[in-house]
Amino acid sequence: MPFSHLTHLSCTKCGKTYDPAALLNVCQAPGCAGSLFAEYDLPRLSREDTASRDRTIWRWHELMPARRPEDILTLGEGGTPLLHARRLGERLSMPDVWIKEEAGNPTGSFKARGLGAAVTMAKALGARAIALPTAGNAGGAAAAYAAKAGLPCHVFMPKDTPKVFRLECEAYGARVTLVDGLIDDCGRIVAQRKEAEGWFDVSTLKEPYRVEGKKTMGYELAEQFGWTLPDVIVYPTGGGTGLIGMWKAFDEMERLGWIGPKRPRMISVQAEGCAPIPKAFAEGKEVSVRFENAHTYASGLRVPKAYADYLVLKILRASKGEAVTISDDEMRRGVNELAASEGLYAAPEGGAAWEAVKKLLAAQKVQRTERVVVFDTGTGYKYID
Repeated sequence: MPFSHLTHLSCTKCGKTYDPAALLNVCQAPGCAGSLFAEYDLPRLSREDTASRDRTIWRWHELMPARRPEDILTLGEGGTPLLHARRLGERLSMPDVWIKEEAGNPTGSFKARGLGAAVTMAKALGARAIALPTAGNAGGAAAAYAAKAGLPCHVFMPKDTPKVFRLECEAYGARVTLVDGLIDDCGRIVAQRKEAEGWFDVSTLKEPYRVEGKKTMGYELAEQFGWTLPDVIVYPTGGGTGLIGMWKAFDEMERLGWIGPKRPRMISVQAEGCAPIPKAFAEGKEVSVRFENAHTYASGLRVPKAYADYLVLKILRASKGEAVTISDDEMRRGVNELAASEGLYAAPEGGAAWEAVKKLLAAQKVQRTERVVVFDTGTGYKYID
């Protein structure tokens, strides 16, 4: 069997296909620019075939994009715990609440999954340097894997991003530029300069492979629950790569015969001060409008408009899910509750996800008997002044 069964890339908007041997960002069809997905000739692979492999994102290598094992750049990302939140669940009379704890990944967040895959492929396909905008954690992950790859890394982040994110990137050898603006302003700089500078842009869903790293959260959830899926997944959403990736994983696993057709209701959680997805969802729109004057202390949620918002909104509706907004004060309360009750010092994004469970329960959009998974996407230590 080949190491990877990757066959082609396909556009999520127009369906145009591409050779995966090319180093590509988005669809090249006139007027499209859709996000590209990696597609596979699904192998005759059983769940047992992967059971004894190392617990990283690459244990499902047949369904991952690296063509050769020697191309893989890994820091041990993936294989994170699924923790039963018994004490918090008892408070709400919800006995089946779980936390997918992503803070133990390299660089302290789930971003290691996506950037590990993206930098692996960028290096393998001939990139000579990478660049990206970041709200914080993505920059640190990109810088770490670029260091592993021996690639120059250029990180653009809002100047009011917590200082530790900048220091982390610089420690890994990245060149950091602080921008007077938000993450989309940073993204415009990367787009304007990348060709002249020789950078490969690894922005969220502007290349095909970050979503492949993130989809492994879906594989892990299914395995950790004995190859069933939860009723509800509550996911803090900036760019939305993880939510999109998990949905892709569920489809792949069903086609492999590993799971059935049941899907969780997908819940997108954003900050009140930056809520383009909830606004578009409530208005029945297929894409969001840039959220003006975006503000929240949760850096990862301060994304005024996600590039692949059309995919996030499509998944929310297909899953009969919801889009929830949480205030900064509610996030702080959620962070404190997770710490004091479950021993998890979550990033504010994780606090927002926990607070969303309470809102959904109060609105009777989640039932007390349902199995609910809350994603804590990163460590809270990076937010300490």
